[in-house]
Amino acid sequence: MLFRQLEYFVALAREKHFARAAAACYVSQPALSEAIRKLENELKVPLVRRGKSFDGLTPEGERLVLWARRILADHDALIHEVTALQTGLTGELRLGVIPAASSTVALLTNPFCLEHPLVRVQLESSLRSAGVVERIRRFELDAGIIYPDGQNTTELLVTPLYQERQVLIASGDLLTSQPDPTTWADVSELPLCLLNTGMRGRQLLDSALAAHGLTLTPRLEADSVVSLLAHVSTGQWASIVPQTWLRTLRPPAGVRVVELDDPSVTATVALVTNAAEPGSVLARALVEIAQNARITVEPG
Repeated sequence: MLFRQLEYFVALAREKHFARAAAACYVSQPALSEAIRKLENELKVPLVRRGKSFDGLTPEGERLVLWARRILADHDALIHEVTALQTGLTGELRLGVIPAASSTVALLTNPFCLEHPLVRVQLESSLRSAGVVERIRRFELDAGIIYPDGQNTTELLVTPLYQERQVLIASGDLLTSQPDPTTWADVSELPLCLLNTGMRGRQLLDSALAAHGLTLTPRLEADSVVSLLAHVSTGQWASIVPQTWLRTLRPPAGVRVVELDDPSVTATVALVTNAAEPGSVLARALVEIAQNARITVEPG
């Protein structure tokens, strides 16, 4: 059994298409197909359902792909570990990030890159927490930044980074008659634009308010905090966003930021990595940075 055969097989399981898998591995389709057939012959079981095209993996193939991902991950970890002893850390760190943390991830990746200048970082910032967890388990990501609450983090190392707090942003004109801090009853009377109900930030908000018998009915919903800030900048809208976003994207002129209590809406944001030992030396280095860094997320 060759590592190359396992790489081709994992690529086919991921791409679900022979030609795309071959392109991802920089080989011809016949070469990829022949390598997988040799792997099947060696193991004496069929791994791939073949029709006119790729029809999925057999039950044996589904089991093998789990082992193949682990073997390849351990092989890469070994190479990185040995290389690190000679020249320092090298290779590529694959980091998955939920959208809510895309404005703060630099507080972690910047010191990591300064500490390990030979490491490349591949960042994906449009993932959901569950997707990040699943891809870490499949060894497709080395680490992730997620909302850990409500996620199955068994066999993962969870390193808390900071507490995210939701705040009200609106033009001073909209809030001229409102006290500071504004109550949730006052907020419900404002022309609101919020994240849509499919996004975790909105779900956290709705759940916290529902526990107090409160609901908000926005006039506009979006899937981007940037879109919400753009609407607020017109002076005609109010929104509720993570305070962390205001550290990078400054509130427009004339916009006030108001903290909300009773209830306050907060959530833990954490770094997660595979807890298996010895594991990825790159992931361990990122955890060390996270444990030593003082991540300050307040605006200013």
